[in-house]
Amino acid sequence: MPTPKKKTSRTRRNKRRSHDAISLPKISKCAKTGLPKLSHRVCEESGFYGKHKQVFEVEERL
Repeated sequence: MPTPKKKTSRTRRNKRRSHDAISLPKISKCAKTGLPKLSHRVCEESGFYGKHKQVFEVEERL
């Protein structure tokens, strides 16, 4: 198996790893309730996906 001729420097190693960082999930507001929700997901409080598409009916909570 081949081995490297020279040691990889810290700078070169870290440049290679610069794209490996974990990013935070994108949060948007529900168009109906205004509550925060994950992008491209159905709002659990209203049951809507976007402004006009209702996916399921929400029962009233006590």
